[in-house]
Amino acid sequence: MTIQQPQLNSWIKKFPLLSDIIDLKPIVWLNPQLQKIANMQQLAVDIKDMEHAELLWRRFAPYLAAVFPETAEAEGIVESPLREIPEMKKQLIDHWNEEIEGRLYLKCDNELPIAGSIKARGGVYEVLHHAEKLAIEAGLLIKGESYKQFLSEPFRNFFSRYSIGVGSTGNLGLSIGIISAKLGFQVSVYMSADAKQWKKELLREKGATVVEFEGDFSEAISVGRKETLEKPDAYFVDDEKSKHLFLGYSVAAFRLKQQLEDEHIQVDSEHPLYVYLPCGVGGAPGGIAFGLRQVFGDSVHCFFVEPTHSPAVLVGLITGEKHKVSVQDFGIDNITEGDGLAVGRPSSFASGISEKTVSGIYTLEDQDLFKLLALLADSERIFVEPSATAGLLGPLKIQTTKYAETHRLPTAAATHIVWATGGALVPKEEMDEFYQRGKAYLGG
Repeated sequence: MTIQQPQLNSWIKKFPLLSDIIDLKPIVWLNPQLQKIANMQQLAVDIKDMEHAELLWRRFAPYLAAVFPETAEAEGIVESPLREIPEMKKQLIDHWNEEIEGRLYLKCDNELPIAGSIKARGGVYEVLHHAEKLAIEAGLLIKGESYKQFLSEPFRNFFSRYSIGVGSTGNLGLSIGIISAKLGFQVSVYMSADAKQWKKELLREKGATVVEFEGDFSEAISVGRKETLEKPDAYFVDDEKSKHLFLGYSVAAFRLKQQLEDEHIQVDSEHPLYVYLPCGVGGAPGGIAFGLRQVFGDSVHCFFVEPTHSPAVLVGLITGEKHKVSVQDFGIDNITEGDGLAVGRPSSFASGISEKTVSGIYTLEDQDLFKLLALLADSERIFVEPSATAGLLGPLKIQTTKYAETHRLPTAAATHIVWATGGALVPKEEMDEFYQRGKAYLGG
């Protein structure tokens, strides 16, 4: 939609926070549309869909363990560790001169097998879902048979007749490209201008075709969708509309529940769980937030994080227009070094659900991403890409609001989880450059 000035003025009058967003100031927004789990009816997906998604992951586990050695120890389950980061907590307190109550953890999707980022959850899942459907329809796969058959030449030859396409800023493209090529599909990744060169080169090494654009994510996904669907026997993984991506991400909630139990961490009304999720188009954080709300109910409080220059989900939810508006409609340039977060328009599928499940959104400036990256590396020896650090300011940002007071939440017994979304595949020289920039911003 094209926003006329009278409409923009009306929104700014109704939602004054938009003025600061348009002026690129870091803000914190609490969602007035947040619903109690008991009132969350008639969503596009439910917990039964999540359970079916988890079963698909388990069916493919023998195949994944065979073709991706890094998953063998976990018997083909694609999961990341949960780590307490007390030294980083001290750094946050020291540098921002604010106390943080409760314990601070990092969900290390920067170490997630196969693609080294959160996108392995959704991207790999959707391709596996598509492959299973094709194999069953063709009579290649019979219910109850071992999925190790997907390793065989007959299966690879069969999939080579089919094409898969995806539009990406980088990490989703890696996950789709890697698993699709491994199965034998012809795969094309349409990448926006902000996508890193090393990701393009890695995809080509893995057997994917990379199509580059000078525009942003919206152009890449629009052209990618059109060109893919013009091919016979082609399938487009649509980050703006995909139910299957969303469900792939949601399964993380089941896994996190088990990890918290293993650590003897309680989650209930007296022991609230806060989760901070970097947000691009909104599918990954939306899927995880939905899953967490299904598993932990009203005891979990999910917050998205966006760059000040790419607050796509934020403007969509504040105005209520969701995917009908883009950041460019508000004169915001959508230029950020938060790889994966440079998205101008939110997911149409995820936004309608996140409107009810997410507790709020905060924005931050790019230089904070690099500062946090350097602090995390120095304090915990954990290296992530810049966008993956966005959630680390979450506890400090949210405690500046009256969220805990309004919801009558105890603070000392809280558990804070920062979702680290990517970084394992970043080349060392690039990571060193990120680190040096962070140290420079810190004055070190």
